Amino acid sequence: MLLSWIRVDLLALLVCLLCNVIPIAAVKHENFKRCDQSGFCRRNRAIADEATSNEDSWASPYTLDPATINVQNGVLKGIVSKSLGEGYGPVSFPLTITFLESGVVRVSIDEEKRQKGDIELRHGSVARKERYNEASKWAIVGALNNDRRASPSMAAEATTIIYGPDNSYKAVIKHFPFAIDFWRANEIHVKFNGKGFLNMEHWRPKIEKPAKEAIEAKEDQQPIENTDAGEDESTWWEESFGGNTDSKPKGPESVGLDITFPGYEHVFGIPQHAGPLSLKQTRGGSGNFDEPYRLYNSDVFEYEMDSPMTLYGAIPLMQAHRKDSTVGVFWLNAAETWIDIVKTKVRTNPLSLGTGRKIDTQTHWFSEAGLLDVFVFLGPTPRDIVHAYSDLTGYTQLPPHFAIAYHQCRWNYVSDDDVREVDRKFDKHNIPYDIIWLDLEYTNERKYFQWDPHTFPDPLGMQTQLDAHARKLVVLIDPHIKNTHDYSVVDDLKSKSLAVRNKDNDIYEGWCWPGSAHWIDCFSPDAQKWWTSLFQYKTFQGTAPNLFIWNDMNEPSVFNGPETTMPKDNIHYGNWEHRDLHNINGLTFVNATYNALLQRDPKVPKRPFVLTRSFFSGSQRMGAMWTGDNQASWPHLAASIPMVLANNIAGFPFSGADVGGFFGNPEKDLLTRWYQAGIFYPFFRAHAHIDTRRREPYLAGEPYTKIITSAIRLRYQLLPTWYTAFHQASVDGSPILRPHYYVYPGDEAAFHIDDQFFIGSTGLLAKPVVSEGANSVDIYLPAGKTFYDYFDYTVYRGVGKSIPFSAPLEKIPLLMQGGHIFPRKERPRKSSGLMKWDPYTLVVVLGDENEMHAEGELYIDDGETFDYGEGAFIHRKFTYAPSISSNAPMGILRSQSLTPPSKESKKAKAYLQSMEHVRIEKIVVINAPSQWDGRASVRILEDGQRERNAGLRYWKAEGGKTAWAVVRNPNVGIGKGWKIEF
Repeated sequence: MLLSWIRVDLLALLVCLLCNVIPIAAVKHENFKRCDQSGFCRRNRAIADEATSNEDSWASPYTLDPATINVQNGVLKGIVSKSLGEGYGPVSFPLTITFLESGVVRVSIDEEKRQKGDIELRHGSVARKERYNEASKWAIVGALNNDRRASPSMAAEATTIIYGPDNSYKAVIKHFPFAIDFWRANEIHVKFNGKGFLNMEHWRPKIEKPAKEAIEAKEDQQPIENTDAGEDESTWWEESFGGNTDSKPKGPESVGLDITFPGYEHVFGIPQHAGPLSLKQTRGGSGNFDEPYRLYNSDVFEYEMDSPMTLYGAIPLMQAHRKDSTVGVFWLNAAETWIDIVKTKVRTNPLSLGTGRKIDTQTHWFSEAGLLDVFVFLGPTPRDIVHAYSDLTGYTQLPPHFAIAYHQCRWNYVSDDDVREVDRKFDKHNIPYDIIWLDLEYTNERKYFQWDPHTFPDPLGMQTQLDAHARKLVVLIDPHIKNTHDYSVVDDLKSKSLAVRNKDNDIYEGWCWPGSAHWIDCFSPDAQKWWTSLFQYKTFQGTAPNLFIWNDMNEPSVFNGPETTMPKDNIHYGNWEHRDLHNINGLTFVNATYNALLQRDPKVPKRPFVLTRSFFSGSQRMGAMWTGDNQASWPHLAASIPMVLANNIAGFPFSGADVGGFFGNPEKDLLTRWYQAGIFYPFFRAHAHIDTRRREPYLAGEPYTKIITSAIRLRYQLLPTWYTAFHQASVDGSPILRPHYYVYPGDEAAFHIDDQFFIGSTGLLAKPVVSEGANSVDIYLPAGKTFYDYFDYTVYRGVGKSIPFSAPLEKIPLLMQGGHIFPRKERPRKSSGLMKWDPYTLVVVLGDENEMHAEGELYIDDGETFDYGEGAFIHRKFTYAPSISSNAPMGILRSQSLTPPSKESKKAKAYLQSMEHVRIEKIVVINAPSQWDGRASVRILEDGQRERNAGLRYWKAEGGKTAWAVVRNPNVGIGKGWKIEF
């Protein structure tokens, strides 16, 4: 063992040496571009500046030729022409507008010359000549059926299409200049090119300009076709940053468009950024940003707070919201993208003085390459937007049940003995957990698919110990493959041509954790198939069925690359440049890993679990994400909540942040508060850097260990509620954590709130403490709604403003809203897998006298397989209704099936039979009616059973706490129909 520890020390020393080269103290702004350092960003902003400063005289150079318009079966096609000025020929851009049955509209513009391949590449490049047109192949999985009922009408100035549900939507497509207004309920909600910022940088040959003297001698020289006069060409043909020069073999090809939301003050979405949920303006001014929001997946160490700076993932979905109305746009582009946001006050009544004003939010989107491909959603609710977007890009994965429990991780557990000891100590201190993680150092000299023989000599024995308590192991596997001798994985990668290539079409070499490395190109079908083979048990030896995968560094992170990633002129499968598809790269890698895990046991496929750092639209189908390398600081704890909420409303709810902070050593109060917040992340994992002190919960000491343990147990107690919320997300895209505006879209006073949230549709409202030294929080409660403290049943009545809530260190601010029913399990176990057959408790939360109805759901399946697709699940709806007659019971609680009759398969019947003995052991009724006082029993009627009674105990309201009652041991089946009469 001495040699093993010496080896670990040497590895740690190596990491420290690398840290002298790779920034980890704080974000290094000089390593990442500002807009003025990005040529296409600077050019597109310049167009906006010119158009804005010359608003009265500015005219967009793009027109739609009415003679080219053709509308058939819900699709409009035509040609948009770009005028280059007198003496220059126009440029043609094919336009396609597709009206979908869902009410969504897709607007796509291509470029004729590139589409036909009628261009020349420079430097002998093998890159594709077309604009990248395969983003939808990776991001879109459904809901593309055309609305054949869409009705067109033509006029000289515009073409109008009536479409959508009940023909209630309208698109007015203006010809001169080209623009589109999207109408709902006789009002414009979204405008394309209303400001005239549309920009499609067309292909043109590079012209070597003659010397000034030669130009003066040839004043009669005719202009060269397709050369724009007066433009800044300094970054058209090459661009340097951070010691790397981008060769740009296709020249400039950016796309830009202004999208305005008239009357909408708040816009949300476009994760990932560390900032407020309601997005800020980006053109300067007090409290605003002076840089656009950037989407360019990057490895950013210790990212800063309140910034539009790019981070690890990109979901180009934006919602605009105002009272009782939400609309949205999805900018389907995988290249580097920037988004400006400007809000302007507009007077709606010209005769009014200071009144009749509204806020218009103007956004400006521009990407370096690819098609202009935008989807428009007209809502009208936040739920409608998320549902329609999820219909397109896929619903979040229904994860294996263990994945929603507690994950314990650090860089690194140093040996299999270390893992075993941590496992034993969790048991010794009665702290539940489900998954322990291994970071980089488990590998043999940083060669993936190989265990370090000195520190992990018995990986199967380690996994066997974990499996004894139904626990799992997750190991790290990144996309970079160490370039070294005697390593079959890299030999295959090279010999089978499965790696990303450089601009010269040779295998690309860069530097990451192993040193010299090559990157698998998961855009390639052959590479995906090969990747699958590496995860087979006979290939990845020492792995068991309870091992799962973490994909990190998949932006991709390249330590010696420009902006810590790949050069944009690298070449991928199909000869697409890396610039074309950068933001999708991480998705393709997770997709390959997900499918590889599926194939480990093809006869009985189990649900994979994969964690990814880099993501794009569609990544939600394959696993979870986290917010990357945060710091052990109070601001990073506070920022984690709006960051996770942003992912939830952008269709990727399985998200979380490193509990405790990745960098640094949190003081014990911070660590405790972070656990109290982390139990509400859909993905709940503690993680820490290799240089930090150990901080497993049992090391905190009292009272901290006890408080943290109570928080983790609360997560486990509510796992039935969490799993039900995950199920709902998996079938309709619903956020698991819901910001206030999503739940109360008409409550204008609270649209900005992003530090409290509801859990699914349960009525549970949490507001974690995220400020140092705070012993209370202010919780906003909507007017007319009744809430109760989760722990002591104190009553809080909403008045449409924030109220103080006492929260000493041991207290978690968690409320229950009247009108809801939610399930939980109350017997503490070592892991969630050991809770499978435990009985349930139902919590029935009643409101005031006028709100005595309540309802909720429970979803259960085996938590492992895909048998739920054949009906092997239990889905129940619980309802409580008070008496409407003096002769009837004072209230009735019912359980009704939500399982469609079509799901009654053999597997469904077998599953129900296996759950036959799982019962409800307790029913807790919050705000129980006073008429129940003195009643000793309730009457139970269960399907197939005789009528029987169960005991009832009642506690009176006192000291600001509501009355409550408990039905003990009703002993009704969790999968049965029944009713309980009070």
